[in-house]
Amino acid sequence: MPPGRHPASVTGALLPLTVAIGNYGLTRALKSGAVKAKGLDLEFVEVEPITAAMRRMARGLEFDICEMAFTTYLCARAVGKKLTAIPVFLTRNFHHWAAFHNVNSGIRAPKDLEGRKVACNRGYTVTTNLWVRGILQHEYGVDLDSIAWLPTDEEHVAEYQAPANVDYAKRGRRMEDMLLKDGIGAALGDVRVDSPDIKPLIPDARQAGFAYYRKTGIYPMNHGVVMKESLLRERPEVARALFDAFTAAKAEYRAHLAAGKDLTPADKTALELGAVVGDPFPFGVAANGKALEAMVQFAAEQQITRRRMSVAELFAPDTLDLA
Repeated sequence: MPPGRHPASVTGALLPLTVAIGNYGLTRALKSGAVKAKGLDLEFVEVEPITAAMRRMARGLEFDICEMAFTTYLCARAVGKKLTAIPVFLTRNFHHWAAFHNVNSGIRAPKDLEGRKVACNRGYTVTTNLWVRGILQHEYGVDLDSIAWLPTDEEHVAEYQAPANVDYAKRGRRMEDMLLKDGIGAALGDVRVDSPDIKPLIPDARQAGFAYYRKTGIYPMNHGVVMKESLLRERPEVARALFDAFTAAKAEYRAHLAAGKDLTPADKTALELGAVVGDPFPFGVAANGKALEAMVQFAAEQQITRRRMSVAELFAPDTLDLA
């Protein structure tokens, strides 16, 4: 689909809206057609992995509607990409688990990261990396500016200019080699290194995440839903219709969870999170206010955005009061 495709044809008939979102319990009813978006014809485009769709959307506005890691969205907005979000969040979790260290590196606690080189799985602007850096700074007193960050891939937003302490010299290097051969003592992100020498940096990370929530009220989100600004400008009703459709699909999924049958590992994780936070998938700006304020603060502090954005400017106006 051409990036600038108009949502209406030359004859005035509305074209289907292309949608790239992942396959989750939250999206199942919508993608199967069991739930319809009122007044919208949605054409779902399968992209595997869904992160590839995010990069295509951030760089070329390739879809009408797309799942996007929320820090990628903040970064894209900061460089002028014509995107707008709705307050629907498809994936979320706590991120204390996402800091790892080589037990032979001399790193024993978060403060030991200061003055060291730390690998970032994939990009510096990956949402999990933003969250864990924010936690390290605000909960453990780590000076992030003293650390050299080493991403293993380029950023989704090609125009992004990283701060001076982000070094892409290791781009393309395997995480396993960085931690076991290159003398890089620690790493952030979804680090899958099968070695007894690589351990989580924060002990009992799951409970540490729950304690963080009880202390701060922050329940981190990862992936949101964005659309092209041109679509919102020409069809402002789309934002509300999408929010309502995702809400209905969520209700179907929560009924499945409540029934307790044929549960997948992801379903069980959702129930575990729900036991602590209540609704494991809160939608709406108000229900996510503390997490959103933390995200825009962390993004500014970590120089992912040049300024601290306001939460209200990030979402379609018609969705700001929806719950």
